[in-house]
Amino acid sequence: MEFTMARRVVRSSKFRHVFGQGVKADQCYDDIRISQMTWDSNFCSVNPKFVAMIVDASGGGAFMVLPLSKTGRIDMSYPTVCGHTGPVLEIEFCPHNDNIIASGSEDCSVMIWEIPDGGLITPLTDPVVKLEGHSKRVGILSWHPTAHNVLMSAGCDNVVILWNVVGGEAMVRIDTVHPDLIYSAGWNRDGSQIVTTCKDKTLRVLDPRKGTVIAEKEKTHDGSRPIRAVFVSDGKILSTGFSRMSERQVALWDPKSFGEPLTLQELDTSSGVLLPFFDPDTGIIYLCGKGDSSIRYFEVTDEAPYVHYLSMYSSKESQKGMGYMPKRGLEVNKCEIARFYKLHERKCEPIVMTVPRKSDLFQEDLYPNTIGPEPSVEAGDWFNGKNGQPILISLKDGFVATKTKEFKVHKSLLKTTSSSKGSQQNSSGEVQSLQDEVKQLKEAVEELTQRVHVLESKQ
Repeated sequence: MEFTMARRVVRSSKFRHVFGQGVKADQCYDDIRISQMTWDSNFCSVNPKFVAMIVDASGGGAFMVLPLSKTGRIDMSYPTVCGHTGPVLEIEFCPHNDNIIASGSEDCSVMIWEIPDGGLITPLTDPVVKLEGHSKRVGILSWHPTAHNVLMSAGCDNVVILWNVVGGEAMVRIDTVHPDLIYSAGWNRDGSQIVTTCKDKTLRVLDPRKGTVIAEKEKTHDGSRPIRAVFVSDGKILSTGFSRMSERQVALWDPKSFGEPLTLQELDTSSGVLLPFFDPDTGIIYLCGKGDSSIRYFEVTDEAPYVHYLSMYSSKESQKGMGYMPKRGLEVNKCEIARFYKLHERKCEPIVMTVPRKSDLFQEDLYPNTIGPEPSVEAGDWFNGKNGQPILISLKDGFVATKTKEFKVHKSLLKTTSSSKGSQQNSSGEVQSLQDEVKQLKEAVEELTQRVHVLESKQ
C-alpha cells in the first residue's frame, strides 16, 4: 500500500521572516496628548530629522514637531505649531526639505511651516505661506515626489488643488470630477498621475495637470465605508475597503484593464480604515488599521495571487495614527527595512521592521538605490508639462544629509536658494559672477578646440 503525501511548497521570499518590534520605553515620546479628532488621516509625519504629531489644542489646532533624538517625557509646556484657527486634520513633511512641513485644517486653509534645526523654542504661529482656495475643511495633503515645491490638497468641498508653494498660487483646480467626499489622493512614482478614491465608490486615475480622468473603476469595494488607494509597482494600484458585509478587503488593480481586480482578499471584520504604506524598494505593502493594534504586511509581486501575506505585528494597544519613515532615515546596519511611529492616546512609539540576517555587512539585496531628497524638476517646469524621474541614492554608507535648500520669503513670494549666507541681492550678484565665469570658460574651451583642429590638420 502506497502513501502519497501532498507537499505544500512555501513561496520563497527574503521577506518571509520580517518581524516588527516596538522600541524600549525610554526611546518613545511620552506624555503627548494626541488629537481626539475623528478623521482618517495618519496624524503623524516623520523624516530623518523630526517626528510631527497632531495634538489636542484648546481653541484652534496645533501639532508638535520633535527632533528624533528628543525621546522620553515631553513637557506640557513644549512649544507647538499653532497658527490654525480650527483643528489640524493632516500634516506632511516635504520630501525635498526636511525642515518644511505642510498642514491642512478644519479652518479651510493649508499652511507651510519652516521648522528650525533642533526644533522649536517658542510656539510657531506664523506660516511661511498660507494657501487659501478650499471652501471646506482640508483633510488630505500630498507633496509631489519629484517636483520641487508642488503640493496637492483635497478638501471636503470635493475639490483637489495643485499648488505652486513658492508663489502661493493654486495652479490646477480639479472641481468637476468628484461628486462626493474624497477619501484619498496620492501620486505615482514620478508624479505624472494621481489616484483618488471617493464616497461614490469610484477609483479614478487622473492627469494632474489637465485635471482629466485617464481611467476609472466604479464599485471598487461594495461597502459604504472609506476606500483608500495607492500606486504600487509597475503602475498597478492597491486599494483597501469594505465588502457589503463590512469585511475589510484589499485588492490589486491594473488601470490598463480595470474590469476585474487582479486579486481581492478579505481580511477580517474590524471597522477601522486600513491605511496603506507601500515600499517600492522591497515591494512590501504595510496595512495599518486605524484603531487596530496590529500592522499586517504583504509582498506585491508579478505572480498570482500578486499580494502575498507575509506576517503581522501585534501589540496590546490600539493605534490612533501612524507615521512612516522614508528609507533614507533607517538604520541599514541593523537590516531595518521599515520604521513606523505609532500614536497611542498619550505617546508615540517607534516600531522597527527587521529582516533577520547573521552578517554585519551591508545587505545590497535589501537596500537597492532608493529615492533621495533631491527634486528632479522645478515647479514651473513641471506645471508646463515636464516630468522628472526620482533621483536615487545609495544607502551603503548610511544616508548623509547635504545642505537643504533654504526657504526664503521675498516680496510675499517663497524663494528657494542654496545660498547659506548673504542677502537675496547678494546671492543674485554671486549668480551673475558665476554665469560670467562659465561664459569665459566656454570661450576658452572653444579657442583650445580650434587650436587642436589646426594642429591635427598640419600633421
